[in-house]
Formats: sequence, C-alpha cells, structure tokens
Amino acid sequence: MYQINRRREIIKNTVYIFFIMLLAIIPTYYIYNKFQGDRNIDFNSESLDVTYHEKSGNKLSLTKITPVTDSVGLSSKTYLISIKNNLTEDVDYKLKVLDDIEKIKEDECQDITIPKDDIRISIKTNKKATKIYSLNELENDVLLTDTINALEKKDISIRVWIRQDSSLPRGSKMHYHGIMQIEEEDR
Repeated sequence: MYQINRRREIIKNTVYIFFIMLLAIIPTYYIYNKFQGDRNIDFNSESLDVTYHEKSGNKLSLTKITPVTDSVGLSSKTYLISIKNNLTEDVDYKLKVLDDIEKIKEDECQDITIPKDDIRISIKTNKKATKIYSLNELENDVLLTDTINALEKKDISIRVWIRQDSSLPRGSKMHYHGIMQIEEEDR
C-alpha cells in the first residue's frame, strides 16, 4: 500500500513539474522572438543577406553633443550588421555611410547638422582589430571594402561619437543622421 501511494505521489509531482516548466518555457520563447523580430531588419539580394540588428535598421543617429576620447567612444552605442554570402563564390562588397537626406529634410535640420570632421566612427569586423576614422576621412563615403567568402557570415559592429577636441557647444541641439549601405561590387 505504501509503495502504491509513493508511486502515485511521484507521478503526480512529475506531472506538476512538467506543466510548470511548460508554463515557463513557452511564454519566454514567445517574448524573446517578439523582441528579436522587431529588431532584425533584413535587406536581401541574390547573393547577400544583410541584417541590421537595431530597430532603426540601417539608420545612424547622433543626437547629443558630448565630446569624448576614442577609448570612451568605443564603448558607445553599437550598431550591429550581419552579412551572409548565399553563393558558392566569393563576393566583394562596400559598406558606405551616407547622409540621410530624407531624414534631414523631414526634420528640417540642414542648419544644425554636426560637421563630418567632428564625428568619429569605428568599425570592427569579426575578430579583426577595430579601425577608427573621422567621417570626413572616408573616401566616397566608403567605411569598409571587403570580400566575403562563399557561404560565409560576417558580423560588423559600428560606433559613432563626437571627437574629444571638438569645438561644438556641449549639449547643443546639433545632430547627425546617416545611413549604412552595403553595395556589392562586380568582379
């Protein structure tokens, strides 16, 4: 008799634990996927899948004038991009940072745009060293020219900040709107 009651108790507890685990896992899964879906914005072509992991997609913005050193700037907000090559051959591409003309017109902020020589930008690809530039140093707005191997995936992180020795008034309403753009190059 004691064996039967013990066995029933074990089965009952196992069922309770199963339902509690189910109630914990399913909502967590749906909550995670809801927020992931909102953040990942994809731009796909025949050969490359480009995913911007921010709600703003491929848009950059700098809204606070807070001059900082490069070491502090490297800890600022990160814009993440994933690029996946769908082909069985290598693909050359460029990552450009362009002015967001539409946003500038929409906000009517042509007169309060931060000068490009005051904006610092860093880029890090996979496990390579971080490179830092001033936005005005970019030739034809190209931040990165690279090759992605067949069926490879690359992760890129970009950070933007105001250079330390900027003469801009701290806390002013000046800002910058930019767009990150991936272009495939012909071989």
